[in-house]
This record gives sequence, structure tokens and C-alpha cells, in this order.
Amino acid sequence: MPFLSDTLARVKPSPTIAVSNLAAELKAQGKDVIGLGAGEPDFDTPQNIKDAAIAAIVAGKTKYTAVDGIPELKKAICAKFKRDNDLDYTPAQVTVGTGGKQILYNALMATLNPGDEVIIPAPYWVSYPDMVLLAGGTPVFVEGPSQNGYKITPEDLEAAITPKTKWFIFNSPSNPTGAGYTATELKALTDVLMRHPHVWVMTDDMYEHLVYDDYEFATPAQVEPGLYDRTLTCNGVSKAYAMTGWRIGYAAGPVEVIKAMGKVQSQSTSNPCTISQWAAVEALNGPQDYIATNNEMFKRRRDLVVSMLSEIDGMVCPVPEGAFYVYPSITGLIGKTTAAGTFLDTDETFAKALLEEKGVAVVFGSAFGLSPAFRISYATDDETLRDACTRIQDFCASLT
Repeated sequence: MPFLSDTLARVKPSPTIAVSNLAAELKAQGKDVIGLGAGEPDFDTPQNIKDAAIAAIVAGKTKYTAVDGIPELKKAICAKFKRDNDLDYTPAQVTVGTGGKQILYNALMATLNPGDEVIIPAPYWVSYPDMVLLAGGTPVFVEGPSQNGYKITPEDLEAAITPKTKWFIFNSPSNPTGAGYTATELKALTDVLMRHPHVWVMTDDMYEHLVYDDYEFATPAQVEPGLYDRTLTCNGVSKAYAMTGWRIGYAAGPVEVIKAMGKVQSQSTSNPCTISQWAAVEALNGPQDYIATNNEMFKRRRDLVVSMLSEIDGMVCPVPEGAFYVYPSITGLIGKTTAAGTFLDTDETFAKALLEEKGVAVVFGSAFGLSPAFRISYATDDETLRDACTRIQDFCASLT
């Protein structure tokens, strides 16, 4: 009898974490490697947030808290939703978890039964389908091609809905593409959902504040109030506040679902780190002006990467509306051979050869459900990005 659970056979380790770990290992061996796989800002956590955490430690706020978050943080989250999204929630409708990933996982574990389907637009964050599988559900993928800006259409969504559909996971701006749906585009999708009252919406708004140019963020329950009672609006402090390691995510939605998620968390991790919760209170309630400053740097980096990659024959790099990723299509490079003799039959082969021959670590597109492509995180300094893109240009120029 096998010792390990059969459930584990349904899922795979995170490819993005694997790429980051491999790049770190190669660097530790003394190799010249540029890692562009990590999805986290290179900025330090703002000082006022760190000071709030230190103050919490000094004040002895180091004990267990309520399983799903301290009252002060829930109040700050309610204020954030009202201020930024014009959504009214009470603290009873809010849950706090150990990062955005746990929030999504709790929701799926609390609601999915065998046979339940979850619609996931592709390209998708690598963890969505595996979390659905771990919870016993069935992921249903809807492709948003590069020529459509990596966005799905209302017709695509309509065609994917069946009587078994329980959730539609919506991530905008997107990881891995940075694609952001306008309010008009989002309203067209919510119009479809309004015709199917058995389908709930799970938003992943983690990149809400990382937007560029004239793009304005909107979230489903904001665009279509009729979905309020079947929407779980998820977010966190990781990206906008440069707090990835602090591990605080949160969500708001119907009390019944929030209580169910709390039950899952009570028997898994219990409360998130107390110190991190107090830091998150300051993040949400404190000054927000540095977000715009950071965004200017991200925009400059985005423009640098898109410009350099767009010079490559056979590569198409759409301009993302938000987040800190680009997702170039490499359809025109598949079938070619590298200078070292590697035949590029897939985007995974492309990424492996790029790492071996030029020392640039990227994440291959098949990990995100749409090939052939790859993801670059431009959450690093300009000099490193310029060096990496030059290496990619040289790599592609040598293909035959």
C-alpha cells in the first residue's frame, strides 16, 4: 500500500518557486545567473510598517489572536475596501490568512465537492489549478490568447459554464501577463455571470495598486453590485506594500463562506503571525503615497523590458497594464536550434536552454497554461534587466 496520499499525485510543485530556487543554487555555485522568476518587489518594506511591527513586539503583542485576524486589522480591511473599491463590508465578513495563497486555498477547501468545476482563465497563476485539485474540484481552463491581450471574452466565459460550475477565478491585473481588464471589459464578463446565479466569483486583486498609464483598476462586485452576495473579494499586502515575506492575505464576502474558511484555518495554521497583522494594520491605514512612487519605477522597468524584447524577431511582447510581469509569445522561435545545438520544441526547452547558455532564469509558459511563451518578472533594478534582456536578444539572434 502506498504511503503517500493519492491526492498528491494530482498536483505538482510550484514551477515559479522551482525556477527561483534553481537560480539561487546556481548563483551559490558561483555561476553568473540572473533570476527573473521571483514574483516579489525588490523594494524594502516601508519604514512606518516595520516600525509598527517593532512597536507590537515591544508592547508584548505576541500571543495567539482570533483565528481569522485581529479586530483592528479587520476594521482596517473594511476601510480599505470602502476607500479603494466602494465596497461595504463588516468585520464579520472579513477573514485574514497567512498570505493570499492561504485565503484562496481556504475558500476552495471550504466550498468544493468532487465534481465541482472551477473556471480559470489562462494564462493563470500556477497555484490556481493545483489548489482546485487538492480541494477535490476540477479546473476548467479558458484561454485568453496574446492577440487578445491575454484576456478572455464574454463568449469564452459563457461557453465554459456548466451546471457543475461553482467558481470563476478572476485575476486582474494578471500574474503572469500583467493584463488588466477595463471596467467595460469586466462588466461584459459580469453580465454573463448574472445569467448564471449558481456561479460564484473569487477575485485575486493582489496587484490592484500596481497599474500604469491610464489604466484604472476595478473589481467584479464593484462593477456589478448584483454579484455582491456571491463574490469573495481577495487581496493582501504582499505586492503593493513590499511585504511578501510578512505573509498576510485577506478576503471579504458572505458571512457563511467567511465562517467556513475560518473553520478550515482553525484546523490548519490557526491565526496568521501576530506581528505581521499589526504591520498590516499600519500598511492599510498609513501613508499610501510611496505606492505611486514605486509604480513610476515599475513602469520605467516595464517599458525597458518591452522595448528590448520587442526588437527580437519571432517574439511578440504585449504591453501589460499592471503587475510587474511581461509574458512574451515565442511562437516564431519554436522549431529553431540554439548555438549549443538544442532544438527548441517547447517553451520549457527554450527556458532551460536560455538558462544553460546565457544564465537567464525565466518561467516557461506551459507552467501558466498557455504556450509557447515565458514570464519575466521585472521587479528588479534597471541595470540587471538591461543585462538580462541583452542576453535574451543575443540568445535569440544566434538561433538557426
